[in-house]
Amino acid sequence: MGNNAMRSNFELLAPGGDIESIKAAIVAGADAIYCGLDNFNARNRATNIIFEDLNGIVRVAHQRDCKIFLTLNIMILESEIPAVIRLLNKLVNTKIDGVILQDLGLFHLIKQHFPTLDVHASTQVNSHNEGQILFMGQLNASRVNLSRELNIKEIKQLAQFGHQHNVLMEVFVHGSYCIGFSGLCYISSAKNGNSGNRGRCSQPCRDQYQTTAVGKDYPLNMKDNSAFSNLEALADAGVYSLKVEGRIKKSHYVYTVVDNWSRQLENYCTQKPLLADTRELYTVFNRDFSNSYLMGDINKAMFIDNPRDNSVDHFAQIAEAKSETEIQAVKRKLYDDKTTIIQTVEERIADLDISLLALELTIIGQVEQPLIIRVTTPLQQFEVASTSILRQSDNTVLDSDCFEKRFRSLNNGEYLLAPMDVSQLATGVVVPFKELTYMRDQIACVLNGDQPLVEPFELPKAVRKPLAAMMPRLSVLIANPADIEAVSQPDTAVYYQLPEAMTMEGLKLVSLFQENPHLIPWFPAILLGDNYQAAVTFLDQVKPSRLVTNNSGVGYAAHQLGLAWIAGPQMNISNSLSLECLQQEFGCVGAFISNEIKRSQIKPIVAPAGFELYYSIYHPMMLLMSRQCLFHQTIGCKKKRFDDKCLRKCDKSASIINLTEASFVVDKQRGDHNALYNPENFLNLDIVAEIKDKFTGFMVDLRDIKTDTQVTVSKAELTALFNQYLAGDELAGDELAGDELARNELTRSEIEAVVIGHTCNQYTKGL
Repeated sequence: MGNNAMRSNFELLAPGGDIESIKAAIVAGADAIYCGLDNFNARNRATNIIFEDLNGIVRVAHQRDCKIFLTLNIMILESEIPAVIRLLNKLVNTKIDGVILQDLGLFHLIKQHFPTLDVHASTQVNSHNEGQILFMGQLNASRVNLSRELNIKEIKQLAQFGHQHNVLMEVFVHGSYCIGFSGLCYISSAKNGNSGNRGRCSQPCRDQYQTTAVGKDYPLNMKDNSAFSNLEALADAGVYSLKVEGRIKKSHYVYTVVDNWSRQLENYCTQKPLLADTRELYTVFNRDFSNSYLMGDINKAMFIDNPRDNSVDHFAQIAEAKSETEIQAVKRKLYDDKTTIIQTVEERIADLDISLLALELTIIGQVEQPLIIRVTTPLQQFEVASTSILRQSDNTVLDSDCFEKRFRSLNNGEYLLAPMDVSQLATGVVVPFKELTYMRDQIACVLNGDQPLVEPFELPKAVRKPLAAMMPRLSVLIANPADIEAVSQPDTAVYYQLPEAMTMEGLKLVSLFQENPHLIPWFPAILLGDNYQAAVTFLDQVKPSRLVTNNSGVGYAAHQLGLAWIAGPQMNISNSLSLECLQQEFGCVGAFISNEIKRSQIKPIVAPAGFELYYSIYHPMMLLMSRQCLFHQTIGCKKKRFDDKCLRKCDKSASIINLTEASFVVDKQRGDHNALYNPENFLNLDIVAEIKDKFTGFMVDLRDIKTDTQVTVSKAELTALFNQYLAGDELAGDELAGDELARNELTRSEIEAVVIGHTCNQYTKGL
């Protein structure tokens, strides 16, 4: 008993990309499985499952004490809201154990209208500080998947904090590492419109690049994560769910990894020695293993210059196989071992049947008796009776057609209704038809585990009030005190970016803002540990009249302090429900719309009354941000590992070029993490001409990020040009004479001429 109770302190959470993998995870000992339907989930390349299979999967899993969580973890577009509501109306009447989400609008929708669904925050939310856990807790998340980059000390602090606030922590313990922070990676999106935030990541980080200065061909390719030897530390930290990555992996991979982890957990809970033999883990796909993020040792040994399966290399090294014959023998053994695993999985899952259950209804009744319906399924038999008695009738009478029509809805994806048996029903009899509806609902309730079915919810049509005509203001983002004077122009808001290493110069920053009260602080997306606490202290000391944040934890703190805050572009806002969520739940006054979406996806978004909308029309395009050092693999770095000192002090730049000649800029600013940028800056003047009436303001980012884009005028002149363009466009239309219209086009041409090398690809392609 004690040991089982102990096992219940943990959950081993397995991936299920298709039916075979889900079954493999069940027989291998998973406590829970996360899987996606064929839409709205962040693993578009997995086979995924169709809704018709879901109930059977849940039934088979539950018979073996295994939970099923459904991934709906992508950004939702406005046009998809009706479809996602139709799906939720079906899911709420299944026995799934929870849904995993990224989109704030979806959290809000479920909290308000589907409160019986348990919700979890996806890795795509990128949770890494206490404020984010409080933010997610307020949206009813019962658990949060922590950022993969955290070390055990950081995890422990958040897990203890979560326990105090009723939120459980989930940590990835096995499978792929991403080079970039999840949810903040736009490399695949910018390259070909396949956004990681839509489950379509094409993994350009695994691509081959032109050989770098330090001789690497795969400079962004990391080894796989394995915390197999760190179970005691994770248990001590108070982590509840141990998550295995791999929804695009095959069933023999899932079976092997889950089986090994399940046995490891069993040994821990029964106080037996922990397993140290990793041969089976190395037999199935791997890129070699590392636990360096967990150990807080961010070093260059975490990279591997081979994105493919490392199994042969690993076993060849152990066997000291050098010759072709010896290597062939290693390959043959590996092939045989994998074949054995595949056969084992096939045998073990053979009797797991997810097909629909037969549902038989026998209709029984005589005059002056209640109507009785006997319900038989392979799992149970029960009867329901009418409250009124049957009476003779010459008009409408009960016949098989009438029952077929009334009870057809019991064919709900879990049961298959057999033709009804009416042989024990007297002819020419009737009960009030509303009795039949009531009896059907009673049957549905019993079949649903004695849970009454939830009535479908319909979203009321948004009433579009005509917007008061306003001139969108220009705002400028800078990160250098020397630029303050140059860009401070009438009617221009100045955002000042704070560093990710907030503890670095907290006091200096406070005095900078006190001396320049017109500056609006711009908070980065990543604020780890003490740096988050320093951000909260800064807010408390400066109490800015407004702020922009790309980190929801800062948004939460701002709301607690009663400060007006705006959600930044990296909060990935792409629908009206998210805006409503930000305003109603967190007192947010405005938001940037994601730069990943195109005109037709932006147009239908409706802001709530009094809510401001912003959009960045010019910026260096950050494609990913990493806690790793990106210089180890590119131009080299004499430091062996990336630490707090690197974060605070390092400032350098390099570039990498892939085999299709596309180049990327690797950039590290003092106080910030390493980042990868598009060579050309983003410039979108079309949106001003096309849908400017939707926006309160447009932003231009004039920070000193060294991309290939060349700007031939000063920051003051560029700011003036953008201001001129916005003002001219505001006047454009009927009241403008042809020459003034031409003058506005001239301003546009001037901007395009002085910003040499720019792209508007994301706005053209969208999600």
